[in-house]
Amino acid sequence: MLNLASLLESSARAYPHRDALVHDGRRYTYRDLERYASRIAHLLADAGVQRGDRVALSCANLPEFVAAYYGIVKNGAVVVPLNIMLKAREVAYHLEDSGAVAYLCYDGPTMPSIAAEGYAGFDRVDSCRTVFALTETGDAPSRAGVDSIQDACARFPGEYPAAPTEATDTAVILYTSGTTGSPKGAELTHANMTMNAITGTRMFAMTPEGEDRHLIALPLFHSFGQSVQMNAGIASAATLVFMPRFDARAALDTMREERITVFAGVPTMYWALTGLIADGEQAPVELRLAISGGASLPVEIIRSVQDKFGVEIREGYGLSETSPLAAFNDPSAPPRPGSIGRPVWGVDLKLIAADGTDIADADQVGELAIRGHNVMKGYLGRPEATAEVLGADGWFRSGDLARRDADGYYYIVDRAKDLIIRGGYNVYPREIEEVLMTHPAISLVAVTGAPHDTHGEEVKAWVVLHPGHQLSADDLVSWAREQMAAYKYPRIVEFLPELPMTATGKILKRALP
Repeated sequence: MLNLASLLESSARAYPHRDALVHDGRRYTYRDLERYASRIAHLLADAGVQRGDRVALSCANLPEFVAAYYGIVKNGAVVVPLNIMLKAREVAYHLEDSGAVAYLCYDGPTMPSIAAEGYAGFDRVDSCRTVFALTETGDAPSRAGVDSIQDACARFPGEYPAAPTEATDTAVILYTSGTTGSPKGAELTHANMTMNAITGTRMFAMTPEGEDRHLIALPLFHSFGQSVQMNAGIASAATLVFMPRFDARAALDTMREERITVFAGVPTMYWALTGLIADGEQAPVELRLAISGGASLPVEIIRSVQDKFGVEIREGYGLSETSPLAAFNDPSAPPRPGSIGRPVWGVDLKLIAADGTDIADADQVGELAIRGHNVMKGYLGRPEATAEVLGADGWFRSGDLARRDADGYYYIVDRAKDLIIRGGYNVYPREIEEVLMTHPAISLVAVTGAPHDTHGEEVKAWVVLHPGHQLSADDLVSWAREQMAAYKYPRIVEFLPELPMTATGKILKRALP
């Protein structure tokens, strides 16, 4: 048998009195967390939840998320973490599509919209029969007739050995962002998630003896924060310090106060953090490890993090469908700026040409394919969609375009769907963004294709300027013309005060006006 909750049980046995979770003055030791999760497992069993049932979870980055997550898998059920920004209609879709029989919904002052939308979504779905409120200490649910998990759990004992699930049983269902249609639930097994967490601890030298302290700013409903920080952190008996909403100034203060050693973020988070530190200065923090993923990392941000935080930021790559770790710049070797690194332990990568053949030569662009212990079982209830991306040979087609250098390091070129074809030439937005980010007046940029009568598509840049800087569209076009080939540089420039972001901090190109 194998159950993801064994990560928590092992750390609680070995380090019962070590702080596991910290938020706003609340501290839970590993023994506290183990008991909390066990009581939730008992509560779910009492409510009729059985092994293999799906249980949805809507919660901000709080101790309640971790306790509920491990309580669900302890029970033998499948946890379905939901994006906390979902509206009622979307919550209902996810509850119905996943077949959830129970719903654990955060209901507290940190983010009251979660409960408002969550309860409204629950009311629209008959198949989900039970809802419990995840409240913070001393708070009562905002909705009459809904039990607080904390109150309901009080009658249960604090011991619940993890259910005897199989390695191939589904442990977690992570929904894709839905950029190419309705969101799909990627079924990830106990083996997928456990192996990914252990791979992270090995790669990043996360050991119980090191007593790492993680700042959790990435949303835990997303695979990056969930696997690379929460599960890997629990596996290594680290202390997890929570930030429900990312704020660069508050994050920097928390790094100092809580002696944070590990931070994982998306590029826009690092962009905001480095903007607070003056050139030539270093932040007074104890950070030993900075991890980036979720989106391509501009080389300028890599250099700025090195200069201002004194650490070499490590860029990696993964998707919800791969649990997510697939490739990373291993800390035991010098990082290669702009590269996502090489395959992690137990995982194979390759590039596939448009005709389906493998690409063996270095520096040739192809679609990135992944095979290993991290690859999902498939999309829940969607065999045809699964067959489109996951072959019988185990290779998962990512939809991302990449190249591989002579040393086996991979570089993401762009999403296949984001490719701009201008006058028959392939233009990769990531490459153009990298160049534009070197302009001293530009703070952030996104590049997309715009319809064009003769070229098919034209290159368009959406630009956010540094405060106090001025730049005209004509001047930027002229500058870009000197920096790159004629078919690449943007002819259309639009300035914005900010770029739209997803809940995970990625630039949301489809929401650009």
